[in-house]
Amino acid sequence: MNANKQFNLEGKVAIITGSSKGIGKAIAKGLAEQGAHVVISSRNQEACNDVVKEFKDNGLKAIGIACHIGKEDQRKALVDETIRQLRRIDILVNNAAINPVFGPIEDVEPAIFDKIMDVNVKAPWALSNLVLPHMRHHKKGSIINIASVEALTPGLGLGLYSTSKAAILMLTKNQAKEWGHFGIRANAICPGLIQTKFSAALWTNEKLLNKVETTIPSSRMGQPEEMIGIACLLASEAGSYMTGGVYTADGGYMIAG
Repeated sequence: MNANKQFNLEGKVAIITGSSKGIGKAIAKGLAEQGAHVVISSRNQEACNDVVKEFKDNGLKAIGIACHIGKEDQRKALVDETIRQLRRIDILVNNAAINPVFGPIEDVEPAIFDKIMDVNVKAPWALSNLVLPHMRHHKKGSIINIASVEALTPGLGLGLYSTSKAAILMLTKNQAKEWGHFGIRANAICPGLIQTKFSAALWTNEKLLNKVETTIPSSRMGQPEEMIGIACLLASEAGSYMTGGVYTADGGYMIAG
């Protein structure tokens, strides 16, 4: 098959959570540029609308549906409204996540622990379960879970975030194993330090940023747009034999030592 056709997502519908900015927005734009009709989703409808307008002004297909993924009723409404408007769901990118604390794991309040796990682990599990029937109907689908290199090796001050993202890796593998016979693939992407508002506490720390830039092979932090290629691969027929995988996009962070 022609390589361009393998990456073609015409006729496909993709939900990307946390896609009003950062990595989520970059991935949504990349999928839309390959022809997908993307669903922009974040907690704020106005923020979603702004991205939809930007995309449409550039000839891309997009709708915006606000959703706080930590809330069950809003997760269901996101899926129901997508089906009402676009009739199908082919790709789900579980990107939205939180990290409200930076510091030792023993200092975290139980309520914060619960919040992190609800948004970073329970929500992707529940949202994937909601899209499952629609993917099964078409005997095909791709779930992409955005994890982190913090899921693979512990970093200072990010203990519970790391724990939640490690859980996402095992969730991904179980989705791939249990849903493969339905034609559904599940894979995880582990970004390294990417310059987004979400990670600002890390890259605005000059000492930490200098350490990253002097130790990793790429000698720099990454940009959200550098996550597009791997996402398009995993979403499309180009990645049709890829499932249960964990893929780093980290500038060499994991081999830096």
